[in-house]
Amino acid sequence: MAQRDTNPFPASSDNKRYLTYSHYLRQRFGGKVFKIPLNIGLGCPNRDGSKGTGGCIFCSAKASGDFAGDPREDIGRQFDEVRSQLHKKWPEGRYIPYFQAGTNTYGDIGLLRELFWRAAGFENAVGLAIATRADCIDVQKADMLAELAERTYLTVELGLQSIHDRTALICNRCHTYSEFLHGFGLLKERGINVCVHMINGLPRETREMMLATAEEVGRLGVHAVKIHLLHILRGTALAEMYMRGEIAAMEQEEYIGIVCDQIERLPQDVIIERVTGDGARDELIAPLWSLKKFCVMNGIDRELYRRGTYQGALAGKG
Repeated sequence: MAQRDTNPFPASSDNKRYLTYSHYLRQRFGGKVFKIPLNIGLGCPNRDGSKGTGGCIFCSAKASGDFAGDPREDIGRQFDEVRSQLHKKWPEGRYIPYFQAGTNTYGDIGLLRELFWRAAGFENAVGLAIATRADCIDVQKADMLAELAERTYLTVELGLQSIHDRTALICNRCHTYSEFLHGFGLLKERGINVCVHMINGLPRETREMMLATAEEVGRLGVHAVKIHLLHILRGTALAEMYMRGEIAAMEQEEYIGIVCDQIERLPQDVIIERVTGDGARDELIAPLWSLKKFCVMNGIDRELYRRGTYQGALAGKG
């Protein structure tokens, strides 16, 4: 493991060789900041027939809300239940309410405004994060989000997963990369922070395709990225493909190597919020090694150290 005096990466208060979310938040807010996931029970145009049915092949029935709250509960109660537990250990902690589950701009703009403004005013909240799809951003909603961004530290999280349209077709994303760029552009031109999600290990994607996604996302001028591993979850179309032998799960060392390749290609000012994701233990079919999340994260740290490299070392050189 690299020691602080041998780490060449400038943003290394947590001794990582990439710009972590925790480092960024400490620098911006002067202390510990936690994201608290919320669930307001919104649907998805990829499920209700507006654009498609069944959802993405990898998405669980909870629509990426496996770790979010109960949508039947008021968002204030969802927030307080988590905050009260965190407060016991970190009484000085501050929070970012995170609208995580479902597509959180796919609804009535008046209701969304009411919920977002309310959450921004929660006790000790210093920001807001809103997860959605780029094809669910229009001019009116982008303008509304721009108003919100003037009030608080706002990040809109867009699930891209891959820049490759053939992958999107296999995954039943029901939007193209061009459509993603349109929604992203509406946010970007208004100065709204955007975090883009990428998934490694999608069906029929090669290492070169995964690196191309990271390189392209880096060129977009994003605020942050989340790098995820493809989880094969029970009850999904992806699980059926896996059982039929049509796809294979990534091996741990392969994943670690690709993530390090991507980190090297991302600009140094891009926050890397995640380098791997969580799969619900009772729903996960493969890869089971992903349950040992800290082993994966430590493996990434070790590989960057072994290479003598860091975030941005190869940025713009592809």
